[in-house]
Amino acid sequence: MRLIIVTGMSGSGKTTALKMLEDAGFYCVDNIPLALVEKFVELIAMPENEIDKMVLGLDVRADEHFEEAHEILKALKGKGYPLEILFLESDDNSLIKRYKETRRLHPLAPYGRVEDGVQKEREVLQELRKDADYILDTSNLLTRELKAELERIFVQNESYNNLMVTVTSFGFKYGIPNDADLVFDVRFLPNPYYIDGLRTKTGNDKEVQDFVMSHPESGEFLDKLTDMVQFLIPNYVKEGKYRLVIAIGCTGGRHRSVTLANALYDRMKNKGDYGMKLDHRDIDNKRG
Repeated sequence: MRLIIVTGMSGSGKTTALKMLEDAGFYCVDNIPLALVEKFVELIAMPENEIDKMVLGLDVRADEHFEEAHEILKALKGKGYPLEILFLESDDNSLIKRYKETRRLHPLAPYGRVEDGVQKEREVLQELRKDADYILDTSNLLTRELKAELERIFVQNESYNNLMVTVTSFGFKYGIPNDADLVFDVRFLPNPYYIDGLRTKTGNDKEVQDFVMSHPESGEFLDKLTDMVQFLIPNYVKEGKYRLVIAIGCTGGRHRSVTLANALYDRMKNKGDYGMKLDHRDIDNKRG
């Protein structure tokens, strides 16, 4: 039997995750009161139970003493029940934005500021997060990307380390991405913007890619960058880092940075026990 506990920050995508796991063949029960969790697990773990894939959704809105969830799940694991805890989270800005867009009230701040509810919830969930087997940060994940990660972990049963690597291109004229961990400047490379026929194209077009990569320094930079990132990732995983944003920038974020970001992503994807995402922040920005 496989028993998964889905929990985490309100607004981080728990309901979406439950629906995806249900579509994948798991029997899902959402928002179960804490007082019933232990008895429920005991019942579904009985030999005569025909359900072999179960998901329980635990939400802070279900109980005013939700901090006790940590002790309850810890006790169940101690009794030998095969619990796997999936913890979903997002950064504060993403959560606040989602609440404002949906005009929902935060369960821990129904009459106050969303920001206060988010901070209070982080405090309540901090021990439960430490116990999680999987941590997925949905701050910058599209729905299809979340689905792919869930399928990789719970359907394909691939090994998993709690690290999501995002490779993003950007234009320095529009500012460095606020969430960047590693920033690399490729403005030292010849600029396709000044080549007839390439200005209106981007690093997603073969003509631009061929031009950028035709220069020896491009390949040498890519080799050195790949080697460094592949060295860093296992060490980040060992230290418990769960999100890494690698930002590659050029002047406008449409040619050189896009080409190198694509190339780095292609080299790194499916090469390790970490999730990968590719993003081009300024590729459609034609100002200036």
